Amino acid sequence: MSVTTTQTMTEAPTFVEATLDGRVPAGPVQTLWERTKFDMKLVNPTNRRRFKVIIVGSGLAGGAAAATLGEQGYNVECYAYQDSPRRAHSVAAQGGINAAKNYRNDGDSIYRLFYDTVKGGDFRSREANVYRLAEVSNAIIDQCVAQGVPFAREYGGMLDNRSFGGAQVARTFYARGQTGQQLLLGAYQALARQIAAGTVKMFNRTEMLDLIVVDGRARGIVVRDMCTGEITPRLADVVVVGTGGYSNAFFLSTNAKGCNGTAIWRAHKRGAYFANPCYTQIHPTCIPPVGEHQSKLTLMSESLRNDGRIWVPKQPGDTRPADQIPESERFYYLEELYPSFGNLSPRDISSRGQAPG
Repeated sequence: MSVTTTQTMTEAPTFVEATLDGRVPAGPVQTLWERTKFDMKLVNPTNRRRFKVIIVGSGLAGGAAAATLGEQGYNVECYAYQDSPRRAHSVAAQGGINAAKNYRNDGDSIYRLFYDTVKGGDFRSREANVYRLAEVSNAIIDQCVAQGVPFAREYGGMLDNRSFGGAQVARTFYARGQTGQQLLLGAYQALARQIAAGTVKMFNRTEMLDLIVVDGRARGIVVRDMCTGEITPRLADVVVVGTGGYSNAFFLSTNAKGCNGTAIWRAHKRGAYFANPCYTQIHPTCIPPVGEHQSKLTLMSESLRNDGRIWVPKQPGDTRPADQIPESERFYYLEELYPSFGNLSPRDISSRGQAPG
């Protein structure tokens, strides 16, 4: 990666090489995070009140981080442009959340969850981070249950699992077709508890305008009160940006139109690297817009692929309604082209698949 440093009307541009350092610990992926955590300097519980943390965003990432850090004793300020943390777009997730608990005894493991996630991400993911995600997945489910998330349960009371795209095991914990909403309510309850306890100060209807960087480290943000227009700087020891993605950079998206990516863009302008811009999730179960009055796609839960069978007409250009196409003229392409996964093939493969001819 090269960046231009100086240029005049008569001089050729001067470039310097920027070093990309993901700060991934060295060593085998199975042990590197446990070793790294042990080598980290701990903060004494009685010293945590001396540190201030700013968190931008109040969805599943920002809200859960604020609640957790507040409960640990840090002084936390959480900023969100919505009128309530419950309006965060995390509410829109439907299908479920994965963890390697292997309740179905079908061969799941942390390494298999890691492998499936890297493969499902078209090998564009940072492998060390994905392994850490797989490691903490089981604890995340326990945390959600403790927060009161009403996951679906089997008749005997145990948490239920269902299958999902990109995996050959049943590892998805879910709450009907509204998993994101229930997860967000659980995180919000934990956040509200810390707000009442005074460890977290919540600032709704507040927009991040800029990132304050001191000696190469984020030490604060510049915010605008969206009700009064007042612009103020807010300083802290640590800044956490958990504001979601940038999918609305595309013409049609299942994201709310308010998910505009401005916070991460402002961090990028202050020196944060923009990694993997191609790494954007697609939804193969969207309902296309029916007219120009629709500004976004409508999402059907991808869990429909559990029991449904995906097919296209064998005859290219067939315009008959789906219910008038007989079984013999339907091409179940995922089941034939990818028999080991079938209808649960990774979403990018499923959406690119085509009938012969």
